Amino acid sequence: MIRRHELSDVEWEFVRPLLPESLRGRKRLDDRTVLNGIVWKFRTRVAWRDVPERMLQAAQAQADAAGDIDWLVSVDSTIVRAHHHAAGARKRGLRALGRPRGGLTSKIHLACDGFGCPLVLVVTGGNTNDCTQFTTVMEAIRVPRIGPGRPRVRPAHVIGDKGYSSRAIRTWLRRQGIAHTIPETRSATA
Repeated sequence: MIRRHELSDVEWEFVRPLLPESLRGRKRLDDRTVLNGIVWKFRTRVAWRDVPERMLQAAQAQADAAGDIDWLVSVDSTIVRAHHHAAGARKRGLRALGRPRGGLTSKIHLACDGFGCPLVLVVTGGNTNDCTQFTTVMEAIRVPRIGPGRPRVRPAHVIGDKGYSSRAIRTWLRRQGIAHTIPETRSATA
C-alpha cells in the first residue's frame, strides 16, 4: 500500500534511471526509501533547493514533450526574512542576504509557466530590485528536450508586474521576439 507521501510505482519507474550508481564505498540505503523521504519533505512544503536539479530538469523535459508546459511565463519575486542566526554567518561566498529596511532578508525571483509550475528561480539579497534580475531570470530558463535538440529557452509571452516596467526590459524582450504584458509606469514611458 502506497502512503500519501510516497512515490507511486509509475513515479518510481520515471525517477529510477536518473539516479547515479554507487560504484565505491559502503552500500547505500535503498534509493526508493530515501526518495520517499525527500518526497515527504517536498510535499510538506520543503524548500526548492532540497529537490535535486537533475530531477527538476528531467520532469520539465518530460512535461514539455507531452505539451504540459504553458509558455505564457510569469515573473515575480518575494522577500524572505532570514533567520536571526544568519546575521553572524560568514560573508565569504554568501551573496543571497541583503539588508533593506526590514532587516536581513533574501529575495527569490521566480519564473513559472502558465500553470504555475516553476521553470527557474534565482536567489539574491533582499535589497535587490526586481528589474535588475529580469534578464538573469529569463536567461536561466532552459528546459531540456528528450532526445536530441537544444533546450527550450524562449517563452511565447511574459507577464510581469510594475517592478519589471522599464525601457531596458521592454527593449530586451522586443529584441528576443517575446511578447509581454507589463503595466507601464510614468518613469518607463518618459
